[in-house]
Amino acid sequence: MAAQVETMPARSKREGSPWTGLWAVVGKEMADHLTSARMRILDILIILTAFGTVYAAIRTLREASAIDDRFLLLNLFTTSQDPIPAFTAFLAFLIPLTAIALTFDAINAEFMGRTMSRLLAQPIYRDALLLGKFLGALFTLSLVLTAIWLLIIGLGIIGLGVPPSGEEFARSMLFLLASICYGAVWLSLALLFSIVFRQPATAAMASIASWLFFTVFWSMISSAVVQAVRPIRYGLAQEILARAELALAFGRLSPNTLYSEVEMAVLHPAVRSLGLVLPFQYEGAIPGAPLPLDESVQLIWPHLVGLIALTILLFTIGYVLFQRREIRA
Repeated sequence: MAAQVETMPARSKREGSPWTGLWAVVGKEMADHLTSARMRILDILIILTAFGTVYAAIRTLREASAIDDRFLLLNLFTTSQDPIPAFTAFLAFLIPLTAIALTFDAINAEFMGRTMSRLLAQPIYRDALLLGKFLGALFTLSLVLTAIWLLIIGLGIIGLGVPPSGEEFARSMLFLLASICYGAVWLSLALLFSIVFRQPATAAMASIASWLFFTVFWSMISSAVVQAVRPIRYGLAQEILARAELALAFGRLSPNTLYSEVEMAVLHPAVRSLGLVLPFQYEGAIPGAPLPLDESVQLIWPHLVGLIALTILLFTIGYVLFQRREIRA
């Protein structure tokens, strides 16, 4: 009995919280990311892109006559000048590439360097290690996107000489939040591949292939599936509407589609719907009138929930696989 009493304190000490060491891992990951060569290259690329697109947008806005003065700041994100596309077009592929670069070797690099067993020998649990690596990459990506967001706002104020209104600021904040949620999806996907594949190069190729699949091929595949499932035999309005609704549902299975629709609803206040709208549903609406901010939030709320849910799903799959993986010294 005495022996049992003596061993109980030692056992409870070993069975500490599963999140012990979480913030140590987060801090170490952020320090590694922010000082790495790959992050510096991506930062330079994003900053040059921001300067180029915003400069072209400011020139276009100064020369344009039919521009809504109420949303000049939002136009900086969406205005393009041939041959330079809008900043949102660059951001749609820079965010996935940045996210993939942050986490494609988060786990398998530890195995390749034979440091995983020594790392877990410390008072750090697998739960804290995996979540810490994800949060470290997420905070790093959020910091980069926030810095770019502040840079664009500052350049807009200097270049246009007009401070942003409260609604412009709120809409740009929503766009920043959506960009972070969009990046979190690719962070969790690259982290999953880092667990599944032992070679970092294979994980990077799988992540980039997944991004190319949703960017290039998903629209073609969804179009072929919709035509096969909902063929138009008689040309009736019901058949056309059913096909359009199914095509919209299939398209929204892609995170790229969800992000592009959020960008459209937030940065273009005149957009009143993201789905199929019949002409009689526009009765009573003033053409070109901006939608109130709260109604725009109602439009994008399901999209944000979908991006967050997809992030949680991918992270959960990776968590289960990582917990079942055997780790030897």
